[in-house]
Amino acid sequence: MLSLIKSPDDLKKLNVSEMAALAAEMRALMIKVVSHNGGHLASSLGAIELIIALHYVFESPEDQIIFDVGHQAYAHKLLTGRVDAFSTLRQLGGLSGFPRRDESPHDVFNTGHSSTSISAALGLAVARDQLKKNNSVVAVIGDGALTGGMALEAINHAGGLQKNLLVVYNDNRMSISPNVGALSQYLSLKLTTQEHIVLRERVKSILERVSPQRGGRLIKRFQRAEESLKSFLISPTSFLAAWGFKYIGPIDGHDLDRLVNALRQVRNLKRPVILHVLTTKGKGFPPAEENPMAFHGLGRSKIAHTHGAPQPPEAPKDRAQDKAQAPAQDKARDQGAHPEALIETPKDQAPDKRSYTDVFGEYLVGAAKENEKINAITAAMSQGTGLDKFFELYPDRAFDVGIAEQHAVAFAAGLAAAGLKPVVAIYSTFLQRAFDQLYHDVALQNLPVILAVDRAGLVGEDGPTHHGGLDLSYLRLMPNFAVMAPKDEFEFTQMLDLALTLTGPSAIRYPRGAVSGRKPTQASPLKVGQAEILREGQDLAILAMGQPVWAAMDAAESLKLKGFEATVINLRFIKPLDKEAILKAAQTGKILTVEENNVQGGLNGAVSEILGRLDLKAPVKVKALGLGDEPVPQASPAQQRALLGLDAPGIEKAALEFFGIIGAPSQEPKREKRIRLTIS
Repeated sequence: MLSLIKSPDDLKKLNVSEMAALAAEMRALMIKVVSHNGGHLASSLGAIELIIALHYVFESPEDQIIFDVGHQAYAHKLLTGRVDAFSTLRQLGGLSGFPRRDESPHDVFNTGHSSTSISAALGLAVARDQLKKNNSVVAVIGDGALTGGMALEAINHAGGLQKNLLVVYNDNRMSISPNVGALSQYLSLKLTTQEHIVLRERVKSILERVSPQRGGRLIKRFQRAEESLKSFLISPTSFLAAWGFKYIGPIDGHDLDRLVNALRQVRNLKRPVILHVLTTKGKGFPPAEENPMAFHGLGRSKIAHTHGAPQPPEAPKDRAQDKAQAPAQDKARDQGAHPEALIETPKDQAPDKRSYTDVFGEYLVGAAKENEKINAITAAMSQGTGLDKFFELYPDRAFDVGIAEQHAVAFAAGLAAAGLKPVVAIYSTFLQRAFDQLYHDVALQNLPVILAVDRAGLVGEDGPTHHGGLDLSYLRLMPNFAVMAPKDEFEFTQMLDLALTLTGPSAIRYPRGAVSGRKPTQASPLKVGQAEILREGQDLAILAMGQPVWAAMDAAESLKLKGFEATVINLRFIKPLDKEAILKAAQTGKILTVEENNVQGGLNGAVSEILGRLDLKAPVKVKALGLGDEPVPQASPAQQRALLGLDAPGIEKAALEFFGIIGAPSQEPKREKRIRLTIS
């Protein structure tokens, strides 16, 4: 049936029972594709019926539908002409894992970060009225995004403007971790539970059977009594009315008939409306329903189709081969193992390696045992940042503030001002939201807040909205900050040790994925601003920090085979920079900077600024490798590094170009050329 849906117009030809069958087929396809490509599974599974109903009632793209965050929008892609391309989800050159305007006219606004949909939708609604159009604008928000302050600011503004705007609150009681905060609890009062919905429907059924002639009048009286009780208990109805919104709900987000009827009703209300829809994250796939956090975002994996889970329309052709290669996994599946045990290790993380996130979580638990002043703060990402064990062991010192990065940083500043040691763990891409708080609340007061900047650099298939390519640039602008990046897990723990001793703010950025697994190169404690010279050579200096250091070392070894000796310096700190190390690098006359950050204002910018202030006897040529103005497309991290020349072959190629030798790294330069260069 899904192959017949080329646009939402085809969906409108189906009846409700056919749409339910379509939903099951969509679930099976999502599980199959995400199993192979990775992606956001639980969120998308829970929103299928809601998205079917939206496209059944509204006329996309004339009616504009915005999906907050966008990781629940896989069903939207399937219903808008992208079924044939769905197997390319999150692959290089394939479909994005999020809505993209350049991908389809049905994607009216790019999303990837949370809590932006209502603001954007209000802008579209205002523009619609100014342009004298008559289309509907719908913002679908959920998965914790309503805990973000930006969403509340937009609700306040929208209620004041009184524009025709529909906000669908997809309430699955979860973000990546369980929702936190009074507002989330308030909108999920006992009257909005699934049990209440079932009870309401049973009462209506009884009234209709007991008195068929008077059933309608009795039901209306029952509904009025229900509304009075909700108002008496300070329900969302009265709360949102104060904000200028009409509240409707809650309704079962998996009941297509009720969804369609409710959406038809609210479509005719020319005012701000919030439709409260209850859904189950991971719906239709028991392992994801049981543990939605484990199935929120998956790397490339093979998901076991456990008993009761929907089966893909076609079994993978290599299923027999897969089974032969993974007998232990099949045995675990047969024995009913926990869902998390049935997910294969992502390709970028070997089974014997921990991730940097694991190292951070384990370290902080141990440090908190010795230091009672350590507090951990995260923004709706306790598991994603490795803090779940900390939350379990030290609940009084663990704070999940919801999707509110600005508040997280300012809150940490308050803790630090009182003499505590707050550690704020936030993904690099989300820390951008707290720029003002970093400057105003932390840096200017020189408070000892420690930022654990996870997922720094390239993050792979999540693509441009999730790369951490700006943190070096904006963090080094902050007064009083020490900003560092470890090349391996041992150096990471050294940096954490150092940060806990500082009297001012610090930031440690580290990548997604597995630790390096390399042997430590220095056993002594780190000093602020001290670089590490890993190898010395007279022809070229390669400067890097963090994960690219090892690619630089591999490139230097390859260059040696071609007759060139390179110095490799692990800077470790971008702020403060080791001026002596930069001066040593300048003596070669050629410096190549390598960073997983934007070269504008990042490591290259910092090195160039230092060189401009040094009294150099001879000019130095500087070449930069890193992120530029063009967004880095979705692909595997290895593919992304190859595209940017940030892997060992790319660094080697850039170095050879420095010497005027253009071509592939494997190309052996002519001996005459090498001799002439050596003489000069």
